[in-house]
Parts: sequence; structure tokens; C-alpha cells
Amino acid sequence: MEAQYHTSPQRIIGKMPEIQLGTHTVRSHGVKVARTHMHDWLIFLLLVVIEIVLNVIEPFHRFVGKDMMTDLSYPLKSNTVPFWAVPIVAVLLPLAVISVYYFIRRDVYDLHHAILGLLYSVLITGVITDAIKDAVGRPRPDFFWRCFPDGKGKFDPITTDVMCTGLKSVIKEGHKSFPSGHTSWSFAGLGFLALYLSGKVRVFDQKGHVAKLCIVFFPLLFAALVGISRVDDYWHHWQDVFAGGLIGLVVASFCYLQFFPPPYDIDGWGPHAYFQMLAESRSGAQSTSNTSTALIVRQSELENVFIDPQHSNEGGFVRDSTPIFEGMDSQRRH
Repeated sequence: MEAQYHTSPQRIIGKMPEIQLGTHTVRSHGVKVARTHMHDWLIFLLLVVIEIVLNVIEPFHRFVGKDMMTDLSYPLKSNTVPFWAVPIVAVLLPLAVISVYYFIRRDVYDLHHAILGLLYSVLITGVITDAIKDAVGRPRPDFFWRCFPDGKGKFDPITTDVMCTGLKSVIKEGHKSFPSGHTSWSFAGLGFLALYLSGKVRVFDQKGHVAKLCIVFFPLLFAALVGISRVDDYWHHWQDVFAGGLIGLVVASFCYLQFFPPPYDIDGWGPHAYFQMLAESRSGAQSTSNTSTALIVRQSELENVFIDPQHSNEGGFVRDSTPIFEGMDSQRRH
């Protein structure tokens, strides 16, 4: 009996839960993680409504005099990167990479937080960009042809302000030059992807593998090319593109660091929630092990105190422990 008690702590410690790959999937823990961040998803929906409103309202119509048309008379061209392609570049492409990593690691914490961080990065960037667009109302480089599609300028005789004759929807877009939405969205989504990849491939592991930098810089290069196309298409001034890229990168960095450690951190490959879950699991297992060990020690102490009545000590004195055990049993029953 005594040998059994001495081996029990080893068996209990051996059963302490160990975190392994594939133990926290969408099926097993997806609902729990989503409920934990329910308020984040509700605020996300609120930001979607705000983004829609910002695109519906009329932007500020900045004064555009006749003498200002020199820099606003570039030809009206189509988009090299159309509007519908921006969500594919900034959202769907990073989502595809995040999903591939999930099927490799099977970690719902990484999947959920990466998706939430990416969507927040793009949406917050969109709200900031469109709010500034509506407030500034800077005319695009091709504003003249938006305002006067027939090429005949018409200006107020007193203020020399433009008196546009074109379509209202086209003119409305003509007052949304600063900052570039294509660029800010691209840098927000692909910038988040660059940070995500840098953590996963451990770029800053101090081993000098420069090839890893190519993996990180490729999304940023793609975002930069999107921004350059906006200048080439005469939809934006270079300052618009620079400001849009800066906004996207800053917001992406904040959103990424909200869910993941910095890429140069030793634990930069996983989200904060994953390591918090590990700490809680180990703490709970250690507490259970300590409690079980304490119970075993108490049992051993009782056995040493209550001597078997069939054996006597050297003085011939025999101590009957039966009443004590019966009292303990009655207390358990009550």
C-alpha cells in the first residue's frame, strides 16, 4: 500500500497536459475564441457602417481657380489597378497565406487573431483615408477633364472658381485625391502580411539568412507598385501616394502588434493569446499536481500515525485506530 502512494505522484505528473500542434482547431476552440472577441467583431461592423457613410457623403469642394488648372489638366485615364482588385490584393491574398499557415499548424488562435488583425488594419486605414479625403477635398491631377469633359473651361467671373459641367459622380471623385486609397489599403493589407511572414519565417533570428528578407519585401514591393500606378494613371499626386502608404503601414503595425509580438521577439512566430493559453494551462496543471501531491502526503501521514491494531509496540501498548477511521467515514457521509 505504501509503495502505491509513493508512485502515484509520478503518474499524476505524467498526465499533465502538453500543448501540441492540432489540439486547438476551429472545430474545438473556434466558438470559444470568437466569443471572447465578440465586442471586437461588433466594433468591426460599426466601422463598416462608418466606411460606407464616408463614401456616400459629399467631400469638401476646395477652391479651384483658373490659374490652378495647369497642374490639374492631365488626361483622364482608366485605372491600371481597378477598384475591385484592391480588396483582392489587400485582403484576399493575405487571407490565403494565413489560411495555408493554419492548415500547417492547426492553431485557431493564430488564424482568428491574424484574420481579425488584417481586417481591422484594412478597415481602420479605409476609415482614416476616406475621412481625410472628404475633409481635404484635394482635386485630382485629371480634375480639369472631370470638371469639363468637353474641354471647355467655365469659371466664375468674380472668384474664378470652376463651374463644372461634367457628371456629378465623376466630379465628386475628382475631389478625393489626398490621400491615395488604393495605396493605403494595399500597404495596410500587404504591410500586415509582411509583418506576419517576418514572424513566421523568423527573419530576425540573427542567423543571417538574407533570403528571408525577400519573402518579407515582396508584399511591400507589390504595394509600392500599386501606389506608383496611381501616379502613372494621373489619379493622384505623388504626395497622395506617399501619405497613403504611410497611413497603411502605421495602422498595419499597430494592428499587428495588438495581436502578435514584434517579429524580432523570440516568440514572434505566435500570437499573444496562444502563449497566454499555454501559461494558463501549465499553471492549472501545476496547481492540480500540487493539490494531488498534498493529499497523498496527508494520506501517508495518517498511515504512519494510525498503527495497525494487529501489531504492538515495544512496550506492549496497542492503539486501536478503528474509531478514528469510523469518525472520518461518518463525516464524509454527512
